[in-house]
Amino acid sequence: MILRDVKKNKQKTFLIVSLFFLFITLFIYFLSVLIFDNVAFAVIIGLTVSILISYNTYYYSDQIVLKLNKARVATKEEFAQLNHILEGLCIAANVPVPKLYVMDDSALNAFATGRNPENAVICITTGLLERLDKNELEGVIAHELSHIRNYDILLQTIVIVMVGFVVIISDAVSRGMFRGSRDDDNKVSGIIAIIGIIFLILSPIFAELMKLAISRNREYLADASAIELTRNKDGLINALKKLTHDSEELEQANKSSSSLFIVNPLVKERKKKNSLWSTHPTLDNRIERLQNIN
Repeated sequence: MILRDVKKNKQKTFLIVSLFFLFITLFIYFLSVLIFDNVAFAVIIGLTVSILISYNTYYYSDQIVLKLNKARVATKEEFAQLNHILEGLCIAANVPVPKLYVMDDSALNAFATGRNPENAVICITTGLLERLDKNELEGVIAHELSHIRNYDILLQTIVIVMVGFVVIISDAVSRGMFRGSRDDDNKVSGIIAIIGIIFLILSPIFAELMKLAISRNREYLADASAIELTRNKDGLINALKKLTHDSEELEQANKSSSSLFIVNPLVKERKKKNSLWSTHPTLDNRIERLQNIN
């Protein structure tokens, strides 16, 4: 069941990324018509910048996220049990052991990042270590390891790059528009300009919705995959229940990276019911789904 879902997820990932790249290509084209006299030059500049941003984000996204969250290496000397749990789960999942980090924060949370299983990172808060028992901690680590095994971290990296690109370009254009095309009196150029404006307005919304939809769907799969690894659904269920009642907000919490965490680090957002703008399914829904697994 899990393997079938993972295969479907990979197919959906390919389709989603393809559509998103097509959207961005059209987005760049129409912005070029609106702003620059030389459309070809504008497209080249836009694609060059996006490739450079994509390259750096792809290869250094894990380090960026770790620095943003002030994480430090979880050494075997200081965190022996945590390392032991991770190594055991990696053997069961047949994946390389990811780098392990901790955040000195009393909030209950964790995340995984990186570009593939060979270059992955799992990071948890010290609050999680202090307040969860071994089985609960194993459930959380298995959830994050499932994100790695299911290649969710790669998709999240790609989507964050594309979302960031669209939002940055949209913001830049909104500050300096409108120059128009060379023939402002031409009806065709007027139609293209209108289409460009529509793309400008809708693109950040579309990008954000794409990120949110992907995040919500993959949390459910990571929960189910974690149970497959641990053979103990009570551990993750009890951990999620504790997370439900946790009222402490992560000190480094921000909207840009909130979709990476096992639960939304912004407590007010976490307490809301499912909506179009939710980065995660509600904890009650996740617990209910886990309880229904036989």
